[in-house]
Amino acid sequence: MTRRLPDLEAWAIFAKVAERGSFADAARELGLSNPTVSKAVSRLEARLGLALLSRTSRRLSLTESGRASLERATRILREGEAAEDEAAEQLDIPRGRVRISAPLSFGIGYLASALPGVLEVYPDVTLDLSLSDRQVDLIADGFDLAIRIARLEDSSLLARRLCTVRLLLVASPAYLERMGRPRHPAQLLAHHILAYTGGTNPGAWRFVHAQLGEEMVQPSVRIWADNADVLNPALLGGQGLAIQPEFLVWKELRDGALEHVMPDWDCPALGLHLIMPPSSLRPLRVQAVIDHLAKALAATPWAQA
Repeated sequence: MTRRLPDLEAWAIFAKVAERGSFADAARELGLSNPTVSKAVSRLEARLGLALLSRTSRRLSLTESGRASLERATRILREGEAAEDEAAEQLDIPRGRVRISAPLSFGIGYLASALPGVLEVYPDVTLDLSLSDRQVDLIADGFDLAIRIARLEDSSLLARRLCTVRLLLVASPAYLERMGRPRHPAQLLAHHILAYTGGTNPGAWRFVHAQLGEEMVQPSVRIWADNADVLNPALLGGQGLAIQPEFLVWKELRDGALEHVMPDWDCPALGLHLIMPPSSLRPLRVQAVIDHLAKALAATPWAQA
């Protein structure tokens, strides 16, 4: 036999009537009409098959069954009030856990440095991070938001674009002195290549030139890696060329340890996005973290509009 859900509203109203000793006073405090309060208690008594209150024209008192049930009924009332109070507080103070997914290299290099500021501004917020280059399912995996560096496809998810992430063909000056500086994508077929396995077509490199149009090449690869950070030591050691996101190599380019190769040929850029489940209504704690991260990450030295 399927058991019906308890009539929690009626139990809470009964507790308030017992507390105030009057249907009228309970109705006034609850913001309900007298008939609504009376019917709720009657509905509960009919459901239980016993009387909870003894009513006379002069006074209202608990029956033996009413006294036995009052403690639990009062607990239901107090727990409901506490739940509403806690929810109302979150309208003003961000509080609770926020689950974030981010790519591994970006999470360590940039997201991590933004976290102390989040904790300082929102001391009641707890952060739960998952760093992986795997593209998670926000809804199925229970994430509040994800950082995604990609050219986004159509999706039911909400996206907030923060900035452009350039992809740059780079190599060390020592490698280029030894192997030569390519001027055209076709010349990459004679070079040592280090490649990231992420993306829709790993190893197939597409370049666009303002006058010469688009070229696609698929050079022979010496190192495959599912994390682009792993390629930097080989690049710095003069072992080949790689297409790297600018946030991984901007310091090395600034210091001359790496060189931007074929600057006239652009690799299609990516966008840095904050991805959220498809709802315009989200807890204040999540919105607060989103706004803080958006400001912090868009202000990085390599970020472009």
